Amino acid sequence: MNGKYNTVIFDLDGTLMDTLEDLANAVNEILRRNDYPVKTVGEVRRIVGNGLKQTLTLCLPEGTDKAVIEKLLPEFASYYQEHCQIKTKPYEGIEYTLRELSARGYRLAIVSNKRDEAVKTLNREWFEKYVKVAIGENESAGIRKKPAPDTVYQAIRELGSEKELAIYVGDSEVDKMTADNAGLPCISVDWGFRDREELEKLKPAYLISRPGELLEILQ
Repeated sequence: MNGKYNTVIFDLDGTLMDTLEDLANAVNEILRRNDYPVKTVGEVRRIVGNGLKQTLTLCLPEGTDKAVIEKLLPEFASYYQEHCQIKTKPYEGIEYTLRELSARGYRLAIVSNKRDEAVKTLNREWFEKYVKVAIGENESAGIRKKPAPDTVYQAIRELGSEKELAIYVGDSEVDKMTADNAGLPCISVDWGFRDREELEKLKPAYLISRPGELLEILQ
C-alpha cells in the first residue's frame, strides 16, 4: 500500500462503469413517451454527471416548465432503475484494478450522483467483493450531491478512514470540483464522458488513460 494513501473514492458513471447507453436509452424513452425530440448518445454524454434530474432537465427543450420536469422525473428514475443493467458494464481493466487495490489493503468506496438505489444495485452486481461502501444521491436525507463534499465525507466515515489518507478518482469537471471541495487530490480518467483536452484544463493531480495506471500511482 502507498504510504501516503489508504483510501480510494471512485465516481461510478464514466469512471468504473460505462453506463452511457442505458442512460441515453432511458431518457429517450421518456422523451418519446411525452412527444419530445430525442437526443443522440453523444449529446447525452455531454450532459450526464449531475444526477438524473439535471440530465432530464438538460435533455428537455430549453425553458420546459419546472412542474413538467418534476412530473416526468419519477417516471425517468423508475424506468432507469429497471433498465440500468442492459448494456452497462465495467470498463476494461476496472475489475482487475479494484481486485488488486483491495488485495493491497486499500479501502474502496463509490460516490455518485446517480440515485442511491441504482448505485447500490450496480455495486452489489459487480464490485461488492472489493468496494465496501457505495453511496448515491440521497438529498432527502440531508446529504448534498456532488460537487458538495458530503458523499465523500460519508464514505470516508463509513470506511473508518481519514480525509488526509484518501484520494478521489473521476471522469468529469463535477468530480474535480468534488475532490477540491472535499480537500482530496483528484485523479482524472479520460476513458469516460469527457475529452482529455477538457480534463487537462482542470489540472488534476494525475490524468490517466487506463485503469492500470492507478496501480502504478498507488504502488
